[in-house]
Amino acid sequence: MRRKSSVPSSKAARPASTRPGTGHGGSKNYLVVGCKPWNRRLFDQSLSRLPGWWTYLDSADALTPGSVRKSSPRYIFFLHWSWKVPEQIVQQFECVCFHMTDVPFGRGGSPLQNLIVAGHRETKLTALRMTGDFDAGPVYMKEPLSLEGGAEEILLRAGRLSAKMIQRLVQEEITPVPQAGKVVRFKRRTPQDSEIQNLRSIEGVYDFIRMLDAEGYPRAFLNYSGLRFEFSRAALYDRRVMADVKITRLEDGEEESE
Repeated sequence: MRRKSSVPSSKAARPASTRPGTGHGGSKNYLVVGCKPWNRRLFDQSLSRLPGWWTYLDSADALTPGSVRKSSPRYIFFLHWSWKVPEQIVQQFECVCFHMTDVPFGRGGSPLQNLIVAGHRETKLTALRMTGDFDAGPVYMKEPLSLEGGAEEILLRAGRLSAKMIQRLVQEEITPVPQAGKVVRFKRRTPQDSEIQNLRSIEGVYDFIRMLDAEGYPRAFLNYSGLRFEFSRAALYDRRVMADVKITRLEDGEEESE
């Protein structure tokens, strides 16, 4: 039996067991926040089946201190989120995010793309407690993550790994430890950074196309003769790259590649 959640744009699952806590029937409450379709599928197929009462949120408008207080979650798990989380929520609740670098190396935006541009083939997926400073909070755990394949494939892989890490956090309630080491910050990429330029190898072209090949990301592109060429589904063969290309006319104000 499933219960309806009082939080807009959300879904809650039945409690699978009775556990000490503040939730319904003694079970604990958990909130999962995500903005990508694969986040919702992960919740439905995996996370909602874990012990406790689970709610999913995909709306920034619904993520308010008041709505969160009503559910009183033990943890709030952020799978993929594009908006700033209200400071009250971060301060009052245990918020856990998943960052695709071995922090403190790679704090900041666009970690997947920045790693691949720098030549990395693998990384760590880090579960850390959110604080007022982005990606600077204490660490619960780190797990190896391959960076092979297209961006969407990598994100799906990271999502599945996040679910396993969430299960462990719920079971063990791990105490996070402060980050240690030299801080290296990544700069968030802009849509203009998706233009293909100054690439001198076939492998570099392949990596550039694949690292942007995911829903919601600006595809790798070239502008030429009033047209925009956008590339996806790249495959690397012996001394050549095969890819799909979408060709559209440049809009007014868009510039051609030099």
